[in-house]
Amino acid sequence: MDRKEDGVAAMAATYQGFDPAAYLQYNYNPPGADFENKDSVLLWKMGCLHRAFTEGDVSGELLVDIGSGPTLYQVMSGCEVFNKVILTDFLEVNQQELKRWLRNAVDSALDWTPFLKHACKLEGRQPSAWTEKAARLRSVVSEVLYVDVHSPGPPHRLAQVCASLKKMGFTLIRLEVYTLPQDMRVGVDDVSCVFFAKAMKD
Repeated sequence: MDRKEDGVAAMAATYQGFDPAAYLQYNYNPPGADFENKDSVLLWKMGCLHRAFTEGDVSGELLVDIGSGPTLYQVMSGCEVFNKVILTDFLEVNQQELKRWLRNAVDSALDWTPFLKHACKLEGRQPSAWTEKAARLRSVVSEVLYVDVHSPGPPHRLAQVCASLKKMGFTLIRLEVYTLPQDMRVGVDDVSCVFFAKAMKD
């Protein structure tokens, strides 16, 4: 087994006991997903994604979300400008959680209604349009697939990510950084900031 395979095996072992329901309950409820708090990290993320998909320079037939986890918020704006969406993740448990929501199962771990309502609000629609958006999202997601993008030393710092994008022939259009307020740095997560990069292939 080479170094890359060792790394992937170690990653798989680390996440063997991953619980999507616990992850969603912890990260997608307040304070991280507080729709009443304008400084919420989730509102920042959804705002970045909404702008990226509605500025007119990103569209097409197929949108592939790499590393979806058990979450859906990241494609709620994109599903309006792409005709087909593929969700992907490394973990089977995350894939199964996504499939539960897509088939409208009663045992879905999180109610995505507030997120759908917020996406509608960003689009200038009434929050009551969330049912239409949910139907649209379910209709365009064609597959939930396994993906493995692990490598021995993926870039993990902002300067490294920008350099990697440039090296691969991408032009950086916009870079935004969100620094978590102290009251949102709770629990066991060691995240202090999140960045959003929008880039296009030259």
